[in-house]
Amino acid sequence: MPRAGRLAVAAALTLAAAAACTSAPQPPGVEVARGHCGVGWAKPTGGDQTIQVHNTDSVTMEVQLVDPASHGIYAEIESLAPGTIRPFHLVLGNGTYAFTCLPDGADVETGPSVTIKNGPATGAKAIAPVSETDLAPAVKTYRAHVSGGITTLAADVTTLRTALASGDRHRSEQAWLVAQMDYNRLGAAYDTFGDAADAIDGTPDGLPAGVRDKDWAGLRRIEFGLWHGESLPALGSLAAKLSGDVAGLRHDFGTERTDPNDLPLRSHEILENTLQFELSGAEDEGAHAELAVMSANLDGTRMVLDAIQPEIQPRFPAWPAVLDELSTLQKLVDAQHKAGTWKPVQSLSVYDREKLDGTLGQLLEDLAPIAAIGEVRRTQ
Repeated sequence: MPRAGRLAVAAALTLAAAAACTSAPQPPGVEVARGHCGVGWAKPTGGDQTIQVHNTDSVTMEVQLVDPASHGIYAEIESLAPGTIRPFHLVLGNGTYAFTCLPDGADVETGPSVTIKNGPATGAKAIAPVSETDLAPAVKTYRAHVSGGITTLAADVTTLRTALASGDRHRSEQAWLVAQMDYNRLGAAYDTFGDAADAIDGTPDGLPAGVRDKDWAGLRRIEFGLWHGESLPALGSLAAKLSGDVAGLRHDFGTERTDPNDLPLRSHEILENTLQFELSGAEDEGAHAELAVMSANLDGTRMVLDAIQPEIQPRFPAWPAVLDELSTLQKLVDAQHKAGTWKPVQSLSVYDREKLDGTLGQLLEDLAPIAAIGEVRRTQ
């Protein structure tokens, strides 16, 4: 499972395309500043438009184009630095619009409303902002699932310890995979786990002695030992430590806070990291169980989506398509699990590999807006 500190990339946080800062001065279409939010936009034109937004203030601010009646957001630019010009690009349909400015260290201000009558009947859709209160039920639901998952993980680590003590390597390998998949199903919660994440599922990356480093422990360390012929009693000691770390996580999780922003963000990042680490084989320590871990990551993604569905689905028309794509990808992964054995990524045919990559890539593209839609926004 991905861990805080090595996320692949941050999800895009704009609701409409906002390009990078302009490299050359351009005539500002709209000026924003404290006390003057949305100056110069008195006679807007409808249709497909690019609006240059110029921060004439001395502080950085976030800028939104909103429906002043509902406060729904058509487009936004984050971190617009002083003196900077950046564009909004969207289709302006007939309706009423206003700019909202959120300057650093100052109150939110919404500028004058303007009405467009010469545009198409429909244009960009205003998306209702999400508050921390809105996401509170999702966080509660998700934390309940995670708490249950940690309990399952603890039980399956005990089973792993028993298997190692029995001296049966094959049985131990099977028990390890069950525990590894348990952990990956915890999905979006990893940022809440703190140091426990590396203790339970850390890799040797960055350790001075790599795979031989004495401080490397957890599930991936046990995987390495099982598939590289290390003695089962020695691995039993590592499993005992793992059991203690899982017990500590189980105890601490109840008092840790889960950031509401984590859920919509991780709905994309779990599978983004799957593409980077599992389908590449980068995290394999000998088991060649990447597709099994990918299946668990799909379960973790589904758990996140189930939790946030009541708030996000009404704001995200592509929700049914995303669920269909998730099911399609799950079937492709399951097809590589036969007679209790998962096919290694390295053994996939070119067709199967390309099909997996393409389906996952499309799903990632379609999941990406959820992070922006579900971001908790400042309102004052």
